[in-house]
Amino acid sequence: MSREVQIGLVQMTCSTDRQANIDKTFANIENLAQSGAQIICTQELFQTPYFCQVMDDQVFLMAEEVHAESEMVKSLRSTAKDLQVVIIAGLFEKRSVGLYHNSAVVIDADGTYLGKYRKMHIPQDPGYTEKYYFTPGDLGYQVFRTRYADLGVLICWDQWFPETARLTAMKGAEIIFIPTAIGFDPGSENEERPEESHAAWQIVQQGHAAANVCYLAAVNRVGLEQAPDGSGSIQFWGGSFVADLSGQVIEKASMEAEENLLCTVDLERIERVRNLSSYPFRDRRVDSYDDLTRLYSD
Repeated sequence: MSREVQIGLVQMTCSTDRQANIDKTFANIENLAQSGAQIICTQELFQTPYFCQVMDDQVFLMAEEVHAESEMVKSLRSTAKDLQVVIIAGLFEKRSVGLYHNSAVVIDADGTYLGKYRKMHIPQDPGYTEKYYFTPGDLGYQVFRTRYADLGVLICWDQWFPETARLTAMKGAEIIFIPTAIGFDPGSENEERPEESHAAWQIVQQGHAAANVCYLAAVNRVGLEQAPDGSGSIQFWGGSFVADLSGQVIEKASMEAEENLLCTVDLERIERVRNLSSYPFRDRRVDSYDDLTRLYSD
């Protein structure tokens, strides 16, 4: 029997008008739901421009508590219930004064708050000064049992580490969603060739889908965002996509324009393919992986 589910991904630009970003995101969620989407995911930190290009202590004022009764979560819960959709949304979480996380919440189709994932891997590179803003997550890798699918969530930099997808798949994720904010600085002389960076970003995630025999949905933002102090900019390359069980990209959004991406996946195929191929779990040699618990094997 088929277990077809429609995934919706919101790929959009963000302005300095926070409320406009929120309104646009919710309008896109509604449009995707009307088009048949059952599980809808926003991009990373959808309410604002990617503020991590520079270090600015005023940015912490934008962070919010994240729990079932917090303001934004209640809005997401109401929308999910009204539209009968699962929503995954990336938020800037204030845990306490001086302690903040890059998080994503999962809301079930009846409006139930299922919990949150906190980004585990925090980058610190030119234009991506995330260690200034975010504490690494402490909730581990999780699977959320929703009305339509068992899903896992990773966030951006997590996508470069194969262990994250493997652990999420081992916990039962049928689909792994990865809200993202990634691109390149078009004005930097030190910038790698952007086409190579984009290819690596996509290929590594396709590999996660194939290696774990699950679907993977990566959601990126799009457009040019200038650093507030004029020190640089990021051209976000969009290209949100869904990869199937073999790692093949089955739907992909524009690399230049806003787009609501809709993709149908058949969850019944996961068990069938795993049974036929006997991977990814049966032949794991866990007795030989001790060095994975070390930072580096000398």
